[in-house]
Amino acid sequence: MSSKSKRLRDKWRGKTWYLVVAPPFFGNVELGSLPAEKPDQLIGRVVEATLYDITSDFSHQYLKMFFQISELDGKTAHTLFKGHEYSRDYLRSLVRRRTTKVDGLFNIITKDGYKLRVAVSALTLSRIKTSQEKLIRDMMAKTVYEKSALLTLDQFVQEMVLGKIASDVYNKAKKVSPLRHVGIRKSKLVAQPSEIPLQEVQPAQ
Repeated sequence: MSSKSKRLRDKWRGKTWYLVVAPPFFGNVELGSLPAEKPDQLIGRVVEATLYDITSDFSHQYLKMFFQISELDGKTAHTLFKGHEYSRDYLRSLVRRRTTKVDGLFNIITKDGYKLRVAVSALTLSRIKTSQEKLIRDMMAKTVYEKSALLTLDQFVQEMVLGKIASDVYNKAKKVSPLRHVGIRKSKLVAQPSEIPLQEVQPAQ
């Protein structure tokens, strides 16, 4: 055995494997295992999965999820929801010619004080007027702000990734124009309660 191969084997032998699990509101589902020489090397690392990995529903493969390791309990690494996004292929498949894509980007604060940035998209069946786009975007804003004021982070994330919030937007916006798809295509956890200035606790309406 070469000295290089021996060094590589010894390097892996000195590492411990830790089981990474999703947050409790996703049932502590196992996301995989990661090696580390020291436990504190794992804190802050971001793990990627799909919603399918959590729900076992094949239709959820298009949604990428991001979790950040926040604490260790023995050899179990617990995580915090960090964000999500549509896969590029899925997002590309939604776009059609001679239609309108209405995008809205909103900074929201949940009932328990977590700040997120969420990107909502609505795709129409045909081209619409600028005034109609504005109406749909206003409906997006009203829905996500109202939801965030009523829901904790756990509740908001579940309704967001499982399509409940998008469904609420769809039911309002379809009165403005026929729609083909509405979804929260991306989200990012911006700050936890202790990191948010007091003046930002209530989102602007």
